[in-house]
Amino acid sequence: MQPLVFSPPDAPATMDRVTNERESPTGARTTEPLIQYMQRLNQRVRALDRRHPLLWDLTFTGFWVTAALIDVTGGGWRNVTHAPDTPTALLLVLSLGLSAPLLLRRTHPAAVLLATAPFAVVNGWSGATLQAALLQLVVLYHITLRLPLRHLWWASALMLVPVAVSAVRFGEGEWSQQIGSHVTSIGVAVLIGITVRTRQNYTEALEDRARRLEIERDQQARIATAAERARIAREMHDIIGHHLSVITGLADGGKYAATKSPERAAQALDAIGTTSRQALGELRRLLDVLRDDDHALPAARTPQPGLTDLDQLIDGVRTAGLPVHTTVEGRPTLPPGRQLTVYRVVQEALTNTLKHAGPDTSAEIVIVHGDRGAVTVTVTDTGNGRPSPAPSDGRGIPGMRERTALYGGTLEAGPRPHPEQGWRVQLHLPEETPQ
Repeated sequence: MQPLVFSPPDAPATMDRVTNERESPTGARTTEPLIQYMQRLNQRVRALDRRHPLLWDLTFTGFWVTAALIDVTGGGWRNVTHAPDTPTALLLVLSLGLSAPLLLRRTHPAAVLLATAPFAVVNGWSGATLQAALLQLVVLYHITLRLPLRHLWWASALMLVPVAVSAVRFGEGEWSQQIGSHVTSIGVAVLIGITVRTRQNYTEALEDRARRLEIERDQQARIATAAERARIAREMHDIIGHHLSVITGLADGGKYAATKSPERAAQALDAIGTTSRQALGELRRLLDVLRDDDHALPAARTPQPGLTDLDQLIDGVRTAGLPVHTTVEGRPTLPPGRQLTVYRVVQEALTNTLKHAGPDTSAEIVIVHGDRGAVTVTVTDTGNGRPSPAPSDGRGIPGMRERTALYGGTLEAGPRPHPEQGWRVQLHLPEETPQ
């Protein structure tokens, strides 16, 4: 152990007065508060005890067995005995009977107390008064620490029996003094056990709370990650799916126009280039947000699309060959989040029309604004009214429903009622609830 270094009297009050010097990994001499050093040493001892409990039990029991035998062979017991002529063989048996069972004090404290009780009674009756009888206080401490507290009643009474026997036989008027001192010793052992037990329970409660908080934190992180992945997948589906559908429509139209009207084909190619650049720009903005690089350029702070961007969206769809008629009723009073929901639902509905409705299809959009953010959007087409036979990625209509659910709205998507032909998507967002 390194020497202790005491701080001078004029040291700041916030510093520990007693520190322990140790050498850091770099070779420099540093000071460590003594209390931290003792705590670390205590943790190492406890860790060793948890790994090898029998080693500590053997060491502890061997120490007290040796001390009890030294008391007998060295004659120290004669200083307090009532019977100096007690046979040595009986003294050795009593010493071993009172100390050896300590090996099981932690696993079976009640059984150890019962095993040592006959030796304690003989010790009091014979007048040997060996000090090894005090080791029952160690057993009582472990009963207090490890067993239900109701065991203290019979354990304390059992420990008072040898004292009562000795007081009856050798007391000579010292009954109250002997009983009183032993009751005090029992009380101290019990109080120490209760204190340690309370601290252990408190520490276990803190550790359990820390574990539960860690589990809850991990669960929240996983939930947040899943939600963010779903949001990113939804955004990428809306961005890429829509623009690719427009590009596909433009490419098909340009293919047919190439032989009859080269000018229309050139316009289709220009529209394809414009739509591709728009899709690439939106995709880059989305990916910039996901980058986790301290040296990366800041992501572009372009606002999310809203109602004012619907005209550009519809123009792109019309360019791809889908006639779209729009009707708006009421005065728009939607906050940005609701505007984005309306935009994405209209975008997804028109994209599905481009992909699945077939040729000679037209679409109609009706937007009815209400009070305090309420809105109803209906998108209908005149296509064949059947879902595409191609396998779906499961993100179109579910993505629209997820966006709608954020504001407590409803979304209906399905074929138009007979005899009408086509598909209808209807979104309804209720009025905003006052906070």
